Amino acid sequence: MPAKGKHRRPKQNPITRKLALAGTGGAALTLPLISATTAGAVGTSAPAAVTTVTAATVVNVAAAPPTTYSVVVGDTLSEIAADHSVSGGWKQLYEANRAVVGDNPSVIRPGTKLTLGAQEKAATAAKSAAKTAAKPASSYANNLDGWIRESLDVMAKHGIPGSYNGIHRNVMRESSGNPKAINLWDINARNGIPSKGLLQVIDPTFKAYHVPGTSLDSYDPVANITAACNYAAARYGSIDNVNGAY
Repeated sequence: MPAKGKHRRPKQNPITRKLALAGTGGAALTLPLISATTAGAVGTSAPAAVTTVTAATVVNVAAAPPTTYSVVVGDTLSEIAADHSVSGGWKQLYEANRAVVGDNPSVIRPGTKLTLGAQEKAATAAKSAAKTAAKPASSYANNLDGWIRESLDVMAKHGIPGSYNGIHRNVMRESSGNPKAINLWDINARNGIPSKGLLQVIDPTFKAYHVPGTSLDSYDPVANITAACNYAAARYGSIDNVNGAY
């Protein structure tokens, strides 16, 4: 029976149609992203505010590699977490690296690579820069003045007493400031343990009073001074109290 009029197709809501078309291309996500600043605008001119996230955007975000840290001797998870501003502290750091750390978070092997997370990179860089600015590297002249000053800094770290004048006075008396000076004629020399260096220290004394962080070479100016001052502190109270042979 012929129709007396054409059937009209119901019009599709323009918003629904746009969303349906967006879902057929495969190159875009159909869900709009609503930021905290635009959340209150839902329901007012929504189509104009819809943000399309393409596949390329997703790839760029995922491409940022996480920051990693290689464990060194003496490290602990709590120190690493603090130094690198790890969100959640050592517990979060451990949970993220349980597979490589093992069941005991108190034991971490040197060389183990820990994932810190990309979000910590900026904080770590800022903290490192601040430390560098706060602690400028000290430099010492390669002469008697520089050797004494460096020795005094090492001595201060180890609680060894002594003054610049006390060290300088004894150095000039013992070696005239020659770091390679050696005594080949006294009783120590006859016994095969000649006095050496700026403060004329015999090898057994140097080894017994060697200060960690300095060279193991008894002729090294800084090592020789600090070992001699360490010995003088133990025997005389300070290198400042030594006014003759010791």
